[in-house]
Amino acid sequence: MNLSATPSAAVGELYANHHAWLYAWLRRKIGCSHGAADLAQDVFMRILVSRNALCGMREPRAYLTTTAQRLMVDRMRREVLEKTYLAELAITLENLPVHPSPEQTLLTLEALEQIATVLAGVPAKARQAFLLHYLEGLGHAEIAAQLGVSTRMVRKYLVHCLLQCDRIRAD
Repeated sequence: MNLSATPSAAVGELYANHHAWLYAWLRRKIGCSHGAADLAQDVFMRILVSRNALCGMREPRAYLTTTAQRLMVDRMRREVLEKTYLAELAITLENLPVHPSPEQTLLTLEALEQIATVLAGVPAKARQAFLLHYLEGLGHAEIAAQLGVSTRMVRKYLVHCLLQCDRIRAD
């Protein structure tokens, strides 16, 4: 790859040399040609918008697969959040005479995505404590027993997650 070329030319060269391979790899990985095509495009879009992605890239295929795997994880997280939200929404709608507006639904999905982003950046036990408390409704003692930590540690985990959420909200 010619790194002395303009960034868009370098991405163009990377695309020309590796898109077909990446698409085939993704198609085998996820088993869906449409999803593979979308993810391949997302990988190259991520490289396009990243200013430093091409600097020092020695192994393009390794970089592309790592980027693709991260995007797949992000996509799976969003799908899990969306399914969870839709399931909760269905339960709630059964009990409500009024349906939420599309704007309210969008705001809720955006909030869930922000929470998922926050949870991706906290330690695993903190994330698990947060999910057990706020999604499963477990108390601190029950969470402590499941995680093998003290209730004090559970409180610390929850405070840490909530502070991270507050930081994202403030930005």
